[in-house]
Amino acid sequence: MRHVEVRLAGEGGQGLILAGIILAEAAAVHDGKNAVQTQSYGPESRGGASKAEVIISDGAIDYPKVNNPDVLLVMSQVAHDKYVPDLKRGGTLIVDTSNVIPSAPDGARVFAAPITEIAVKVTGREIAANIVALGALVRATGLVTDEGIRRAVADRVPRGTADVNLKALTAGMEVVAGQESVSGVSHP
Repeated sequence: MRHVEVRLAGEGGQGLILAGIILAEAAAVHDGKNAVQTQSYGPESRGGASKAEVIISDGAIDYPKVNNPDVLLVMSQVAHDKYVPDLKRGGTLIVDTSNVIPSAPDGARVFAAPITEIAVKVTGREIAANIVALGALVRATGLVTDEGIRRAVADRVPRGTADVNLKALTAGMEVVAGQESVSGVSHP
């Protein structure tokens, strides 16, 4: 039985809570798995610390919180510094190098890419970085099917933005396609 705990962390306004909702819906609604999504953000909804957590399981989910994620996506340096120590040994770390200087615990699989820069290049807007990051996460982990995540994105993004968001999702998938992990990441 597969049980995977995911944390998406950064700053308010980066769209990570929406990304967590989309990931959970892809798993539960479109791929037929069990999923739970929780979220937390500081008093400042824009610019303060923010995280979304998703647990995806083939079986029952007894506890909805993530303590030591199997997968960690970080989109700000503060989130990186705070949450990397929690990553399970052998876990997967996805880092937005547009905003973060990555380091990782020994044994981690690391996928580092300029996610925010890719979002601007592909869509013209930083706000799509959450969807680029989601594409990278899905391709790096295989947690949900491509069809499931595409349908969840199309269902959840604001009306009239599905095409541009699906383009961002594809760009995120392509940035990690074929990577096993990234070398040159320093280890604390």
